[in-house]
Amino acid sequence: MKYTVLLLAVLILIKTASSQSTAPRLGKNTIKEVVAAMTLEEKAKLVVGNGFRMPGTQPQGPVVGQTQNKVPGAAGTSFAIPRLGIPSIVVADGPAGLRISPIRNKDSSITYYATAWPVATLLASTWDPALVKKAGESFGNEVHDYGVDILLAPALNIHRNPLGGRNFEYYSEDPLISGKMTAAIVNGIQMNGVGTSIKHFAANNQESNRNSVNTILSERALREIYLKGFAIAVKESQPWTVMSSYNKINGTYTSESYELLTTILRKEWGFKGFVMTDWFGGKDPIAQMKAGNDLLMPGTPQQAERIISAVTHDSLDIKILDENVSRILNIILKSPSFKNYAFTNKPDLKKHAELSRKVAAEGMVLLKNSGNTLPFNNVKNIAAFGNTSYDIIAGGTGSGDVNKAYTISLVQGLNNAGFNVDESLKTNYNNYIIDAKAKRPKPRGFFDNPKPVAEMLFDSQLLSQKAATSDVALITIGRNAGEGADRKLPNDFNLSDTERILIKNVADAFHARGKKLVVILNIGGVIEVASWRNMADAILLSWQPGLEAGNAIADILSGKVNPSGKLATTFPASYADVPSAKSFPGKEYPELATGTGLARQMPAEVTYDEGIYVGYRYYKTFNIQPAYEFGYGLSYTHFNYGNLKISQPVFNDKLTVQVTVTNNGSVAGKEVVQLYISAPAGKLYKPATELRAFAKTSLLQPGKSETVLFTIHADDLTSFSTADASWIAEKGVYTVTAGASVNDARQTATFRLANDIVVEKVNRVLGPQTTLNELKPR
Repeated sequence: MKYTVLLLAVLILIKTASSQSTAPRLGKNTIKEVVAAMTLEEKAKLVVGNGFRMPGTQPQGPVVGQTQNKVPGAAGTSFAIPRLGIPSIVVADGPAGLRISPIRNKDSSITYYATAWPVATLLASTWDPALVKKAGESFGNEVHDYGVDILLAPALNIHRNPLGGRNFEYYSEDPLISGKMTAAIVNGIQMNGVGTSIKHFAANNQESNRNSVNTILSERALREIYLKGFAIAVKESQPWTVMSSYNKINGTYTSESYELLTTILRKEWGFKGFVMTDWFGGKDPIAQMKAGNDLLMPGTPQQAERIISAVTHDSLDIKILDENVSRILNIILKSPSFKNYAFTNKPDLKKHAELSRKVAAEGMVLLKNSGNTLPFNNVKNIAAFGNTSYDIIAGGTGSGDVNKAYTISLVQGLNNAGFNVDESLKTNYNNYIIDAKAKRPKPRGFFDNPKPVAEMLFDSQLLSQKAATSDVALITIGRNAGEGADRKLPNDFNLSDTERILIKNVADAFHARGKKLVVILNIGGVIEVASWRNMADAILLSWQPGLEAGNAIADILSGKVNPSGKLATTFPASYADVPSAKSFPGKEYPELATGTGLARQMPAEVTYDEGIYVGYRYYKTFNIQPAYEFGYGLSYTHFNYGNLKISQPVFNDKLTVQVTVTNNGSVAGKEVVQLYISAPAGKLYKPATELRAFAKTSLLQPGKSETVLFTIHADDLTSFSTADASWIAEKGVYTVTAGASVNDARQTATFRLANDIVVEKVNRVLGPQTTLNELKPR
């Protein structure tokens, strides 16, 4: 009997080995053959991730079938099927740098730090896609060398409102810049043979009630403002994946919307990759499969079980599931994990830090510079005020945070540049910040960010003494935000009372001795500046500049780098001027709330009643003067625009626009040339003007010129007609403006379109279920 059992066991092993050796293999057989060989259970598990564990917590539900810990600190993995040659792939967070664990197994002798790159608001402020692509190449090298297959970034949601908690992760209020910057960084990252996941698709413009909010908006606003950037990114870079957002659009969760994920994304735009959910996004896994949301992340056993049951009971067609599986397998085929890449865990972090510093300086925006306060001249001794002069903010919080080896503070950067920073102030601030942080309650979870340390105030005698012994004063104003919550007006968008008093008192003390005050804005999103800016002699918007923050800021202050950043988002004069101020972040229905704690779901809705009038489209059309307009930014030199030429007076298929930019100042510099087009008012109402192209010059020496050439196609003239479900360019006279900002027109010309052009007919989808009272010009 014993030998019979043994013989049977051997026969089973031989049969299993034989079946595995003859089974199709990914990469050796067609995708169709591999899918046909998969069991229903394997298919269900492949479209559901392996589960998720927050740092320091238990897994969010049992992992699905297996445990994968290939890259500690990564956000998730897919299910592996070894018998078919299908590996598990690794996905990791990282809008401003790869987010993985820097220390493993408590062994600090070997580290896995990543570069903290400047945040997206700064990248957009460079207006330089070529530079952003270069940063993407280095960023992608770290993704590759640390064993990650897909980076869960970049994010390109629109800055609908300045209080958006994750605006630092997003590029702009304008879809053209958002799309071009996304395409640039995706192309750079994916050159390394790794993938990206552009997110959050779509109309995800707030953190308040993000898992349940119903975004109500017109199809025109959706297509012109909130989808346009995604369309550009998909067509120009083909990201491996797209991440659907948490919210609903006009009543349907985005991850369950066939119209969004299949009709628009795949059929209209030609997207070739797969779609994954945001973590725990959506409700119904069957609806998600049918919509074309291929991978459910991070994955739970219940989701796989429901999919198996749905196929078994004919509520989910196996052909749909096969399509979901096929799209995932097509991407796995391209992945480093499939190619058995032996990752080194040793990217060139020093080289990447140097590039991060360069990019950071390129995206800083000089907002004010009275009397040529900057760059510093005959300045040696500096009095640095403000907590973030000493404890600078490299980037935002939540999934946008990066585990970096170091951050160069402003005072370190100044010292490195040869300046002397007042030592007693430095000692006072460092002791004060350490003590204040020690007294703060510990964070209760991933989304519980500690309150910022309140600013110190100084008596007039001390300030007078510092003004006597220092050549200039610096004050750094810091702000931080991130995933899980939106910003507030008091002590965030608006300065705190203490910050206002600090600025006034320092300004008074230094001005009394004929000395200057420079304010540094170390922020991720827009703040109010109009009420206090007159007290400062210069204001430098440094954004959140990554791990080389202090060095990059010092490069600007010292004149080593001439600032060339321009605003890609408007600084309003007051929050009341923001077109979405009255509707953000919407209304809640607490009587319908379910769950508790992190699982609590608050039904909510937000109506985008400003329609297409977001950002400068609103301020320009309705003649609202902002504090600093879209496209604005000063330089240490001056540029002249001249010789604007249009290739033809009547538009025919396309036309070219050229303009010559001359540096007529005394130092070398770069200029961002912005091309705006004002369309005729026909049956469609229009913004006063729209950005249609842009370019950054090379470094122009004094007296040197560069001619910038733009090509305008018919789709650059269009607006979306909901009635016709079409992108239409209406006949009439168009005005082309080449300028240094949306309000700083330097050269203009006109051309005529003889007849209406229907550039693209699309599907009538995703419309609101109710009539909207949208903002329109009178």
